[in-house]
Amino acid sequence: MSKRNWKLITLPFNKENPITVQILGICSCLAVTAQLKPALVMAMSVTVVVALANVIISLLRKTIPPRIRIIVQLVVVSMLVVLVDQVLKAYMYDVSKQLSVFVGLIITNCIVMGRLEAFAMVQKPWPSLLDGLGNGLGYSVILIVLGFVRELFGSGTLWGYPIMEKLGLYEIGYENNGLMIMPPMALILVGLIIWWHRSRNKDLCEQ
Repeated sequence: MSKRNWKLITLPFNKENPITVQILGICSCLAVTAQLKPALVMAMSVTVVVALANVIISLLRKTIPPRIRIIVQLVVVSMLVVLVDQVLKAYMYDVSKQLSVFVGLIITNCIVMGRLEAFAMVQKPWPSLLDGLGNGLGYSVILIVLGFVRELFGSGTLWGYPIMEKLGLYEIGYENNGLMIMPPMALILVGLIIWWHRSRNKDLCEQ
């Protein structure tokens, strides 16, 4: 893989992360990260949608009239989201119920639409696929971290497994922090992650 293509995958993990740098996709961070499992499923869903949508729009880019490009992008993303939603309902129904309307809201996710408009409309399919995977995975890392921290300290579990109970922490007085599973705490944690990330990348603060 060329250096340029490798950067398309790796940069969204750091200096071009869609959440910590571009401040996109925040709503789903607040809504679906109270537990690790729905956070991971949401992360995978967005990654699949943005990667496939990038490829499809890249293939069609020369045939899409500029005046209706947003409509075409929305139609493509909607089709992919419906497919993802049906797969979740067929094979992960409980998680699908937990995610509720937020799977459908991938259609208007700023990360998805942003990559289609900024990258897929002007690039070839292969780089577009890598760009979609990179941004989806960069988004996924933040969701997984939030889901891990919030479920562990808010519910005492991970993936439903009673970690804190097995460690015997309740017997010595430990109590779950109910604030962790509330949306305000998700916002606070996202803010702390952004602060930590930018403190390690001083050049981002100058942009």
